Amino acid sequence: MLSPLEKILFITLTLTSLLWTFVTFRRMVRVIQRGSGSLRWDGLVGRAIEGAGALVTQGWMIRRRPLVSILHAFVAWGFIFYFLVNLTDLAEGFIPGFRVDHDTPAWNIYRLLTDLLTVAALAGVIFLLGRRFLVRPNALQYNDNVLLRPGALTGLSRDSLIVGLFILGHVGSRFIGASVAITAEGADPWQPMAGMVSFSWATLSGYQLEIARHVCWWLALGLILAFLPYFPYSKHAHLFLGPLNWMTRPHRRSMGALDAVDFEDETIEQFGVARLTDLSRTQILDGFACIACNRCQDVCPAYGTGKELSPSAMEVNKRQYLKENLRGLAAGEEDAAELMDYAISESAIWGCLSCGACAEVCPVSNEPMFDILDIRRERVLMNGSFPDELRNAYTGMERNGNPWQMSEDRLAWTHALDFDVPTVEQNPDYDLLYWVGCAGAYDPAAQRVARANAMLMHKAGINFAVLGNAESCTGDVARRSGNEHLFYEMAKGNIEILNAAGADQKRIMTGCPHCAHTLGKEYVDFGGHYEVIHHTEMIAEMQEQGSLEPARAVSSVTFHDPCYLGRHRGSYDAPRASLEESGANIAEMTRRKQDSFCCGGGGAQVWKEEEPGSEAVSDVRFREAASTGAETLAVGCPFCSRMLGDANARAGEEMQVKDVAEIVLESVEATTNEHE
Repeated sequence: MLSPLEKILFITLTLTSLLWTFVTFRRMVRVIQRGSGSLRWDGLVGRAIEGAGALVTQGWMIRRRPLVSILHAFVAWGFIFYFLVNLTDLAEGFIPGFRVDHDTPAWNIYRLLTDLLTVAALAGVIFLLGRRFLVRPNALQYNDNVLLRPGALTGLSRDSLIVGLFILGHVGSRFIGASVAITAEGADPWQPMAGMVSFSWATLSGYQLEIARHVCWWLALGLILAFLPYFPYSKHAHLFLGPLNWMTRPHRRSMGALDAVDFEDETIEQFGVARLTDLSRTQILDGFACIACNRCQDVCPAYGTGKELSPSAMEVNKRQYLKENLRGLAAGEEDAAELMDYAISESAIWGCLSCGACAEVCPVSNEPMFDILDIRRERVLMNGSFPDELRNAYTGMERNGNPWQMSEDRLAWTHALDFDVPTVEQNPDYDLLYWVGCAGAYDPAAQRVARANAMLMHKAGINFAVLGNAESCTGDVARRSGNEHLFYEMAKGNIEILNAAGADQKRIMTGCPHCAHTLGKEYVDFGGHYEVIHHTEMIAEMQEQGSLEPARAVSSVTFHDPCYLGRHRGSYDAPRASLEESGANIAEMTRRKQDSFCCGGGGAQVWKEEEPGSEAVSDVRFREAASTGAETLAVGCPFCSRMLGDANARAGEEMQVKDVAEIVLESVEATTNEHE
């Protein structure tokens, strides 16, 4: 198809494009390499297969924004298939006699897929461009109080337009070229969409049709050569950086498990993150991979209630900074600007609830939550800067082993029981260690839950024990708020006590998902290897084994999934099974399970004033619960109980807020009374 001169010209342009592409990609790689740690390459083959599967199927994106997700899938599928299309077009241009219009099953299917996916991709990109530039939905905007780097919005719009026009030009030229070929050579039933357009060229002569085919061929493939060097500066890089990010992100024992800091290493001079180059390599890669779809922003409870935090804006700011400084950073120049100068504000840092929703929903596996928690570490450990309200919690944990600063007996909650709750000293041969937690020991509402758990285990004949006054705060509040050193000290002390009590050989049950996550998923980095179960999981187990009497409750209940039980631990069915076994009629909220909305207490928020915004996170969640019409709001976390209980009081509702353990105990006791 191509003349010798055209072939020489195309090869020259290709080599030039590849040279500049190598230069720009090398800059991107060098900037990523300035981050700490390394990308994860172990088990790459298996994860590559899974990543390719997620790329082709578009994973679970359709769960949210179904119409947008489907049309985006059209673009993705078309572009993936166009790797093959572009190769065959190259072959047609350079190899004499190579044709794809042979009447064989394979080539017929190829032409049909090309035809249909071309139109699907064109429809998808036209829709997405119209949505971003004409419709401009709120989902693609940012609140006025969110920090945005100068030029970030215009850069994002310009980049989106460049990418969209490139796809339109590339795929559109190929489609027009196919229709011109049909006009020149006759109808092709395997290209129905191109055939519908082919009549447009009926007035052209044979010579003109040949020129048109050449022009379309050059436009379709030439645009690729022009676009390739721009790839690292473009959000279209997510086409390969998304799967790469997914394949190389760190292995985490749970969605929220943080990396440990070795305070015994005296060579460490910087704790936490202040500048972009302080981030890990995977966190820098996040900035390149972000596509500014704002799905993370959609599910962020802080942003949804008018706070300054937008996880999407933080990644967009990072990428804008990378684009502006790519050459210098790649050359090793000093990274002088701090993230708080351009990426995120002070209020936004402390507004994060560490709920993990942003990481769970991101289609390219970005994890903005970890950037924020690492910045908190730097603020606390290097600058001593944190909200004043946290000072009392820190002092309480340091001096009294609990954030309440209480020095009373941690077994006071047992005094109202009509049986003794043994400590490990009194019952060293226990089967289950009940980690009561600070809330269970000192908070009146959580004490009721602790008693309910003890009574259920007592009724079921479980051989359990508690640590009593030897128990201390797990340090979750300290870690989530950036005080990593305090967490480190508390973790070491607790591990020593737990191991001395033989807990590493037994199971641990806790009534707090935050304790369960910390003990089971984070202490392992410090030598604590424990099998930890949440009390709702234990209750479901007791019910399944028949050690608790069947219940007869008839009240309607809606269940709020705690972030650290559900999204971080992956436990959604146990609390519901326990409630259903208790005879409760469950009325589900719209946002539930992995889509659950935070209560507002995570990320140490329960110990500080909520950041300024339009309303409290807990008020939003309580309204969702009340809208179900259920009589009782069931919870499984002391933070959730406190936050949603306060929201209930503010709303003046008559809805009851109760823990799953309390509801199950009431139903069991009601059944016992019936039998008597």
